[in-house]
Amino acid sequence: MKILIAPDSFKESLAALEVCRAIQSGFRQIFPDADYTLLPMADGGEGTSAVLSYVLGGRWKNVVVNDPLMRPITAKYLLLENKTAVIEIAHACGLHLLTTDERNPLVTSTYGVGELIADALSEGVKRIIIGLGGSATNDAGLGMLMALGMNFYDHDGKSVAQGGSELANLKQIDGTKLHPKLQDTVFEVACDVTNPLCGSSGASAIFGPQKGAIPEQVARLDKALSHFAMVSGQHGYQDYQNIAGAGAAGGLGFALMTFCGANLKSGFDTVAEAVSLEEHIANADLVITGEGKLDAQTLMGKVAGGISQLAKASHKPVIAICGSVDGLNPDQTTQFDVVMPSIQKLDTLDKVLGSAYGSIETTAANLAAAMKLGQSMK
Repeated sequence: MKILIAPDSFKESLAALEVCRAIQSGFRQIFPDADYTLLPMADGGEGTSAVLSYVLGGRWKNVVVNDPLMRPITAKYLLLENKTAVIEIAHACGLHLLTTDERNPLVTSTYGVGELIADALSEGVKRIIIGLGGSATNDAGLGMLMALGMNFYDHDGKSVAQGGSELANLKQIDGTKLHPKLQDTVFEVACDVTNPLCGSSGASAIFGPQKGAIPEQVARLDKALSHFAMVSGQHGYQDYQNIAGAGAAGGLGFALMTFCGANLKSGFDTVAEAVSLEEHIANADLVITGEGKLDAQTLMGKVAGGISQLAKASHKPVIAICGSVDGLNPDQTTQFDVVMPSIQKLDTLDKVLGSAYGSIETTAANLAAAMKLGQSMK
């Protein structure tokens, strides 16, 4: 029996590869001779580069860049053999890099992201996969573009400072010194966010508060980003502000489309294509996936939902092991042959998260035992 184990990470408890190993350990107690393939998955957010490193190899490169408050830190990105770089923006401008008191999207910058991209270009890459998610910024890529050589001036001809609020002062854009290798580089942006740049469902309104913005600042940032889009249009750049995903990562999606010619794709689809997921599913007799919480969003581009669709299309049985199940209706649960929560008992959140490996292992063993019982009865 060929078993493909392809889960997402269980947030705040286990990385995707650890989940794979826990499931494999449980199943091996019952089916020790099965042929197991471990394929940790991601949807473009945190952990995407680690997943691709495990599956595709490559090498990590550490680079000293500026964090969201322009302080030097060491960030890393992945270089693959086919002249491809994988960059997670959170390594350079992630919310986790700031304390709660430091969160302020009026001033935080994506400059470090541009520094990672510039370093990758110096390595001769021709394709850059960028994972959006977890940013502390709302500058529509202003800092990133500065790091890549673009200049931005206010009404007095002075360079604007870092941060989303500075976009309100923008008058002139000078792209003559933009990194020359950008035009020969393909950008693929893994993004599951469909928000536009501005408005009630835009970057500032939806994501600004979690980055530290109060309502007055949200309105200020939204106006600043709208002004940036207007000035960009005045300088001949195509208007992408209303395209789905433009508001991702505080408007970084807009900047990557407008100035780097990026294609925004589903994060799951990007990873699935890179790791040849469909081929792995076609070769399997059973597919096991999972995530920390199975809910209505699971079927909206998340890993478990995407895998269930591909498995069903290949007529392969699919099991979902998750931490918990919440809000799924009967029609949604039929996307899987079995859905099984792994939490073994009520306990404090810290203890539940801390015991995730053992809980998943036990659940997997029980599922395998049920399968073996069914086989013997048949």
